Amino acid sequence: MAFSSLAKEELRSPQGGIALRLDDALEPVAAFQRLAGQPFCVFLDSALRHPELGRYSFLAVDPLELVECEAEPGDPCLSALVELASPELEPARWEEAPPFQGGAVFLLAYELNRALEPTVPVARFNEFPISDVTLALYDVVLAWDHVAGEVWLFSQGWGEQDPGRRYRNACRRARELLAWLEQPEPRKSQPLGLPVAPQELAPQFPTPADPQLTSDFSPQGYRRAVERVREYIAAGDAFQVNLSQRLLFPQVDGVELALHMRRLNAAPFAAFWDLGSCQLVSASPERFLRLCQGRVDARPIKGTRPRSTPVESDSFAAGELLASDKDQAENVMIVDLWRNDLSRVCQPDSVQVERLCALESYAFVHHLVSVVRGQLEPGRSPVELLEATFPSGSVTGAPKVRAMQIIAELEPTVRGAYCGTLGYLTPDGEMDCSVLIRTVTLAGDWCQLPVGGGITTLSDPQAEWEETWHKARGLLQALQACRQGPTA
Repeated sequence: MAFSSLAKEELRSPQGGIALRLDDALEPVAAFQRLAGQPFCVFLDSALRHPELGRYSFLAVDPLELVECEAEPGDPCLSALVELASPELEPARWEEAPPFQGGAVFLLAYELNRALEPTVPVARFNEFPISDVTLALYDVVLAWDHVAGEVWLFSQGWGEQDPGRRYRNACRRARELLAWLEQPEPRKSQPLGLPVAPQELAPQFPTPADPQLTSDFSPQGYRRAVERVREYIAAGDAFQVNLSQRLLFPQVDGVELALHMRRLNAAPFAAFWDLGSCQLVSASPERFLRLCQGRVDARPIKGTRPRSTPVESDSFAAGELLASDKDQAENVMIVDLWRNDLSRVCQPDSVQVERLCALESYAFVHHLVSVVRGQLEPGRSPVELLEATFPSGSVTGAPKVRAMQIIAELEPTVRGAYCGTLGYLTPDGEMDCSVLIRTVTLAGDWCQLPVGGGITTLSDPQAEWEETWHKARGLLQALQACRQGPTA
């Protein structure tokens, strides 16, 4: 069947799904700009062109089904994820092609932790509520393999069982997306969610970065909170607690923000997801979990230094991070937590630390990154893996439950999407998802951008305050660029 001029080759599966090789001149940014106005546009983008971490980008719109759940203690409602990405869909799969060829995209908000651990209280203020679990089933996916230089369109044809009817349905859905790519309508930016007036917000404090930017902590309040964490550590309650401040900025165009963040702060797990009532824009460098043929990978980040110029100064900062006892200790604590969490669902003795405290450098910061791997026990599901490990210990501290209790006590506002996870799950059990750090949530006329860091007994309150601003630099530059006009 003839498709548009973008399609160079058609591959048909026995089940009736199709894969199209597209013109490799189709760039992810151009496609994203044309499709961003379609319902529930999601863009999982690896812009680093790294063979391991930046190989693929995925773009999808117009899901077959959308599910939003509010979890209850003891019932995190993650069974809906397996039901949505059910093996009964009989997915068509092409080997040697990008791994996400249709399936569920999911967002787990940080506050899902209360369903997994009922002793964790909720923060005092929640001005921008989002669902604990958001799921969408995408049957048509655009995918880029940046290493191979290939562009694919997968269309599963779900909704039909007969291979012939499924094939025709797959072709119809593929044509719809190709038509949107070739004949874009002007995208209209609209406010997201009900407006939240300043007087309805948690108490806000001015910041040194921008007159329009406020925080839910004053500088003195954040330093006092760091001291309180150190008191808890001295009392034996915890070894480490991740403490964040939530920054607020007047709402900008989410698509433009995503494009500016991609240009200024390319990340291996960048993302944009339009959920109608809100939008997520992320430039996360951190993988939460990857599940591939039963093997589990986690890449926790702990330890940060700001990038600088000239090169000699930047190299010194990187060397200082590698030599820092405090940062090494932070990272090792979280690696031990990850080993414990994975051991709950992985085969005995399969959990290994493949890399410990390795240096990774991004546009604005250096990080220490470790890699922990294991083999999922036979019969265990991706949902059981998520339940055993969520949220990542890198954004809570250790021990995890007590750290989350302290976070809820000291942080004024809920985290929402921040420190949750966003990723995909295929019907045949392939999963990849990020930790939502360096993430902006747009809703209610505001941009929310929390930033934080791990507090230990060696933490200096002023240095910890400054570290949050190092992490915010790329986000703030992208927000400020949005005020100067659209990207080219």
